[in-house]
This record gives sequence, structure tokens and C-alpha cells, in this order.
Amino acid sequence: MTDTSITAPADPPISGDDQHLRILSTTDLAGMDISLADVVATVEGAYRTLHAGRSDNPRKLTVKPPDGHSVSYAMLGRDGSRDVVAIKTSYKHGLDKGRAEQHYYTSLTLYDDRTGLPVALMDCSRIGSLRTPAVSALLARECAAPGARSALVIGTGTQGRLALPFLLTTLPDLDRLMLSGTHPEGIAAVREQLRDHFPDRDVELVDDLRAAATDADVLVATAGSHTPAAVEADWLKPGALSVLVGHGLAPSTLHRADRVIATSEAQMHITGLDMADADGELPAVDAEFPPVLAGSAAGRRSDTERIFAYNSGLVVTDIALGHRFAQLALAQGLGTEVPLWR
Repeated sequence: MTDTSITAPADPPISGDDQHLRILSTTDLAGMDISLADVVATVEGAYRTLHAGRSDNPRKLTVKPPDGHSVSYAMLGRDGSRDVVAIKTSYKHGLDKGRAEQHYYTSLTLYDDRTGLPVALMDCSRIGSLRTPAVSALLARECAAPGARSALVIGTGTQGRLALPFLLTTLPDLDRLMLSGTHPEGIAAVREQLRDHFPDRDVELVDDLRAAATDADVLVATAGSHTPAAVEADWLKPGALSVLVGHGLAPSTLHRADRVIATSEAQMHITGLDMADADGELPAVDAEFPPVLAGSAAGRRSDTERIFAYNSGLVVTDIALGHRFAQLALAQGLGTEVPLWR
């Protein structure tokens, strides 16, 4: 496989003081320019550092009420290449309602483990919207069949809108880009993001999901929980790679896969239970992604294997990308310092 890895920029130490905390709002982060290649390199570096044993990424904690109307996560981690400790929290309310009625909040707090001082507290929504499709693109780079030329994205929400630009960043030879979605504003946003990053490319909106899935070398399922889309295993052609981010793949794509890759097997057993079989079981994972990325485990063993990849977020990637944004914010004088500990 051709080495298409990108070197991430070095992150110098950035700390606040023991009385103030720099707050980076949604608006602060939205105004920062960062290239797709920069994001991919930063995320890839975080995975490699984790595999080398220099970072810590414990299992996430989950709280969910009995009726399932909300879900909360807390993730603690340490990035060993940056010496940064961070806590990420996520809270989604209204899972029993439509997208417009849901509320979602996520934040990331960073501390410099060399100085012992805080770095920043930031809205983590943009970080997640970049980190997740970057991971899918890295999974595609490592696990797609050689010569993959077609990609299908299912869903037009936050995670679907940058899926194709990131895929083109790691697999520039893709020549057929397909989209399955039902929300007009989401479809328009997918096209806008693709034009922003690749002005000469366009996406084909598909109505027949089965036919599109049969033709796709790479499938990325990012749809919300209410989607009717559910690609079945027998729709997939030999060599297809299916990446699950949200919803859009039926459990058969996991249980009948020739090979299963997960960013984290432990997290898959927390957040992937909707893919369990009739007995509530998930199949064993053949390899986790950090060793695949590092070259110590195989992502793909043959051109005809149908591979299922589970993309669940690892907090070390949030830390790395959050620290990169904090670095850019400091250089641009963005954010508000709050005398939190005074």
C-alpha cells in the first residue's frame, strides 16, 4: 500500500495560568481555518501515539435514563505526545423526538501536564464534526480494497457533510461519489462542503439504496437513529468496506463480515449494541484500528474480503485536535479568559 500519511504540525506548549481559564466558544472555533490534511495528520498522530503506549484512552462512562430520552457520556484521556490531559463530556436530549427538537452539548477541557496549568475549555462540536470523518477516511485508506473507485455516504447530518471531502483527502482516486439522504437542507450542505474543498467534484444523489450499495467500494453510514436506511450484507459486493459511524447499516453487515475492525472494541460494546444479534451478542473484533494504522495488524487480508469497520470516537483524537485548535486560537488572540479560580 502506498504511504499517504501526512505529518502533523508540531504543537508547542500552550498554557494559561492558575487563576484564569480560556473559553473558546462555537463562534471562536467556527472562524478558524484548518485544512483537511492537517486534521487527518493530527488524528493519525493521536492513534499512533496511543498504539505506542504513550497515551491513555479509558472506556467512556455512559448514563441513560430508563426511557431512553437522553444519553450522556464522559471521557477522560491523556495525549502523551503533547503531555495534555483532557475531559470530554457529551449530552444529548430528545432521542425520542425529531432532529429539530433535540438538544446536544459537548465540551472539552484541556490541561497542560508539563506545567500543571489549564489550556482551554471549548465547545467540542466542531472538533467532533472534523475528527469523526477524518477517522472514517483513515479507515478507508487502510482497509478499502486496492483500486477502490466508488463511495457511498448514507446520511446528511453533521457527520455526513464532510465525509466525502475527507474520503477524497485519503483516497484521491475515487471517481464516483454517491449520497443517500432525505433532508433537502442536509443534501445541499453536503454539496456545499464538497464544492468548498473540491470545486471540480459533485455528488450523485441516489434513490435506490440497494443498487448504490451494490456498486460501492466504500460505504460510510452516518445517518441518525430514525433513518429507514439499512444496507444488508447480501447487497455488498466482494471487497466492499462498510464504515459505521451512526446508522444506515443492518446488523448483517457486521455479523456476516469477513473481517471486523473497530477503533475500540470496548467502546463498540458500549455504543454498538443496536447491531447485536437476536441473542444480544456482538461478534469478536479481528483487529483494533490503532495497530492497523501502525502496521502491526492487518486491515485487509485479501481484495475480496467484505470488511466492517466500527468508528467510535476515541478521546485522544479529540484531545489532539482540540489542542491544535487551542494553539490556533492563541495565535489569533481568540477566546475569553474567565477568572474561574480567583
